[in-house]
Parts: sequence; structure tokens; C-alpha cells
Amino acid sequence: MIQKTQPLHLSQSQLNPSPTMMALFAIFTAIVALSLAAIFIRLSERELGPFATIFNRFWIAFIVLWLLNQSRARSQPDEQSSVPQSEYTVRDWLMLIAAGVMFWGCLALWAWSLTQTGVANSTILHNLTPLFTTLGVWLIFGQHFDSRFLMGLMMAMVGATALGLDDLQVATDNFAGDIAALLSALFSAANLMLIEKLRAKWDATNIIMWCCLVGTVVTLPVVLLTEDRLFPISGSGWLSVISLAIVCQVVGQGLQAYSLKRLSSGLVGVFLLLDPVLAALVAWVLFAEHLSLFNGFAFAVVLVGIYVAKSSHYASQFMEKDSQPALCVAGKTS
Repeated sequence: MIQKTQPLHLSQSQLNPSPTMMALFAIFTAIVALSLAAIFIRLSERELGPFATIFNRFWIAFIVLWLLNQSRARSQPDEQSSVPQSEYTVRDWLMLIAAGVMFWGCLALWAWSLTQTGVANSTILHNLTPLFTTLGVWLIFGQHFDSRFLMGLMMAMVGATALGLDDLQVATDNFAGDIAALLSALFSAANLMLIEKLRAKWDATNIIMWCCLVGTVVTLPVVLLTEDRLFPISGSGWLSVISLAIVCQVVGQGLQAYSLKRLSSGLVGVFLLLDPVLAALVAWVLFAEHLSLFNGFAFAVVLVGIYVAKSSHYASQFMEKDSQPALCVAGKTS
């Protein structure tokens, strides 16, 4: 009797990337896009103040996202939302508005802190976002962390902090700017946690679109009261704010929101510590800014810390959601 073995068949889950793997790809792509923000802001502020830069970032991104939503609705008229409109409660809308306010507060406070304290001080304090995120999801969401995750978090934060130690300023006249930078980290953490909850019902594109609308409305009076110019006056100025809106807001923030469907805001907060590393590398390439051996060591500490956090039991909970049998094997026939 001759036995024949049927070919091995991969299940559909193996032919397509798992949702968690897509979320990991999304957050790392988002970090690359967000790391370019400092470059576009630097170019924009040759003509505009910090709040006008934020205002243009928001309203341009809102229009782009609105057009994308309209285009998607026309191309897929029969596609229905996963959640009926009637199920969006007042609490959901309040959370959405709060997410927009928190994101605006993060950008506005960070921008203002840069005018009141050194860049290193502001960056170091702003990079405390994952600390606040971890505390927040523990206190509010009741999530628990193993020692490996906490060790990776601390390593990554120490490495990110070390990047600015050379230029750190300790002076009493920097206090207001330092507090603003610290609050920007708190607002950023709150924004991540709110979006994580909103992603249970809301599409990532819609979340960022509405956040941009809230940011536009809140920023406009601030610009009119504090700055002289609302819009850029040159082609290069417009290119800077358009790039900031599309690359950093639409792509960066959009993919970050997408990743929060599968990844905890605590884990995403740790991944975001790659942002200052990539920003420093971009500044080194484009502006020939000096990078020392110590900076290279700090980069390595950040990477190792993120790896340790990602390989923790806490992170593995999210990876296991999509674990499937590797192969579906058909039985033998004679």
C-alpha cells in the first residue's frame, strides 16, 4: 500500500500578517514620521511663532483627513461602521474632545517650554511621557507590570534622558519652562490613554481628524492674542507646515492611534522613546549636528531597554492574542 501525503496548507492567518504585527509595524513607522517633527518645526519657525505652527499643523491635517474620509465613503458606500452611530454616547464624545485638548496641551506646552528653558531640559522632561503612561494605566486601567517590563522602561528612559545631559541647564529662571515641559509629558500620556479607550469604537482616522478640529479651534484665539502672523508668507514656509501636517500629524499620529487598537498605551509609550534617538540622527544627517561617543552609548541603552520591555510578560500578553497554530496539515490517504 502506498501512502500519499497531501500538501501542507497554510491557514489564512499565516498568509496575512497578524493584527498585532501590523500594530507593531504601524507604531515603528509612526515613530519614524514623528521624529521628523523637530525638523519641520525648525523650518516653520523661521516665519511663524510656535502657536501659529501648531495651528497650521492642525487645520491642514484636518482637511486632509476629512478628504480621505470622504474619498473612502464614496469608494466604499456599502461599508458600514463596526459600531452603529447610536452607540456613540455622550461619554465617548467627551473623551474624544478631551483627547484633542490633551494633544493640543502637549504640543502647546512643549512649544512654550522651548522659549523658557533649554532644549535639553525640555526634551528630557517631555520624555517622561512613558512614566506617566505607565502610572496612569496602572492606577486607572488596573494593568500590572512585571519586573522585566519596568526594567526595560527605566533603561530606555535613562538612555533617552542621557541624550540631553551635555546641554542640561540647572537654573531657577528655567523653572516655568521646566514645569511646562513636564506638564506636556503628562498631557501626552493622558492623550495616549484616551485614544486607547476610544479605539474600542472609533476608527483611527476619525479620532485624529476630530482631535485636529479641536486643536484648531483651541489654538486660533491663542495665536491671535500672542503672535503677529497666522499663516506662512513664502513657499518654503507653506511646504514646512504642510509637511508637518501630513507626515507628522496624518501619518505619524494616525498610525500611532491605529496601533493603540492592539497595543497598550503603556507599551506604546516605551516605544516612543525611539523618537529622540531618530530625531538626533536626522539632525546629525541634515544639519551636521555633533554626535559624541556618549550619544552612541545612550542610543544603545534606549534600544536595549525597548527590547527588554517588548520581551516582557506584560508585552507578550498582546502578542499572544494572535497566536495561531503554525500549520494546518491534512490527513494521510491510502
